[in-house]
Amino acid sequence: MQYEPVIGLEIHAELLTRSKMFCGCPVVDFTQAPPNSAVCPVCAGMPGTLPVVNRQAVELALRVALALQCQIAPVSLFARKNYFYPDLPKGYQISQYEYPLAQHGKLPIQTADGERLIRIRRVHLEEDTGKLTHVIGEKESYSLVDLNRAGVPLLEIVTEPDIHTLEELRAFAEGMRHLLRVLGVNSGDMEKGVIRFEANVSLRTVGSAELGTRVEIKNLNSFRALIRATAYQIEQQMAALQRGETIEQETLGWDDTSEMTFSQRSKEEAHDYRYFPEPDLPPLVVEHAWLERVAASLPELPFARLKRFQTQYGLSAEDAALLIAEYLIADYFEETVQAAPGVAPRMIASWITGELFAWLNQSGERLEEIKVSPAGLGELLRLVAQDEINLNTAKTVLSEMLRTGRTAGQIVAERGLKQISDADQIARWVARVLAENPQELKSYLSGKETLINWFFGQVMRLAGGRADPQQLRQELEKQLQSMKSNSS
Repeated sequence: MQYEPVIGLEIHAELLTRSKMFCGCPVVDFTQAPPNSAVCPVCAGMPGTLPVVNRQAVELALRVALALQCQIAPVSLFARKNYFYPDLPKGYQISQYEYPLAQHGKLPIQTADGERLIRIRRVHLEEDTGKLTHVIGEKESYSLVDLNRAGVPLLEIVTEPDIHTLEELRAFAEGMRHLLRVLGVNSGDMEKGVIRFEANVSLRTVGSAELGTRVEIKNLNSFRALIRATAYQIEQQMAALQRGETIEQETLGWDDTSEMTFSQRSKEEAHDYRYFPEPDLPPLVVEHAWLERVAASLPELPFARLKRFQTQYGLSAEDAALLIAEYLIADYFEETVQAAPGVAPRMIASWITGELFAWLNQSGERLEEIKVSPAGLGELLRLVAQDEINLNTAKTVLSEMLRTGRTAGQIVAERGLKQISDADQIARWVARVLAENPQELKSYLSGKETLINWFFGQVMRLAGGRADPQQLRQELEKQLQSMKSNSS
């Protein structure tokens, strides 16, 4: 029997606000700040305290919901999600349940088989929990609680079970992270846990519309963990079903070291949390004028930019995807295009995804740290397009620009790198190289014609890399053909 994976995702993204969701405590980097240094009676769950909704958090959530083409609820309600865990100081989490902020959205993704739409079931607001640190000792073991993260605004995005392959899973996860960063609502720093994925994984027989029993894999904070944990569960469930076993619904963790999932607890249902409306918060009302202002402030969305880069600049889908994967790189590309009129955008894209990416990988610098501005790269590529310097020289110049911050014009002028297109000079260089290498010339004339590339390299070396490659190639072929004719 053939089985098909059915995957749904829950994404938890911390929102980039200055203060927490329901109090005035600052949002701090809990990996750097002293433990429990950003805590007040409200986020610590002290009796008698009252929460107040963070308007900026709601606005950031609206940006995401609008970008996902969701239906925005004019009135939504907060609820208490009751459960006990040491990092949850109130004994409940303020979230949204029956009446979320937004529903019925979609996110397009690009796969090898073309474009697909992944449906979004809901988008809602809640608060994050604290952080537990487990200390295992020889004599005793204990856990430490840091409440700096408790109460940080959290956006939960839930998909429909529309994902069926690991390729689609990665494309959606990367696309969602990119969207959140472009919207300015989340830093995307997965190592710090500011965006976390939970995968609901099940199998069903191919052609069936009925969903199988699912398991939930919690708190996956890297794409690698998300893909490997999901792949592992698909393999485990496939093997179990083929043995005639029944899949048990449960919540799982993922062990990066052993690369295996492990059981945490049986899967809770909604009634286990005893949801009821939060009595201390009024309904959340989103006025139409507010929604219109938020919609007007949205930037161009990643998938739209991907399509525009292909149509406006004539880029391949692969190059466009590389450029829009980071909005700063996409901006850098467009600024370079503006700074280099007459230079083909495909050439600019090639230099950014080739030479510039190689430098970033080698140096460890971020794009915003490099010493070459879009205008600087544009100046260099104009020199290439105008045949002032050749490609090899341009690569050498760019390397020096990246190291020193000097301009292409300065480097070319001071080092005398301007391309030489003088036909007589190139002819003399070719004649000299052929005369100084009689053995190689004899081999060429005897039929070893691949030596033409060797001769080309020798002439270019003699010219200090400055000879016009096209003219050099033509002159070399001309002189060799003449010698070939004379020898026959």
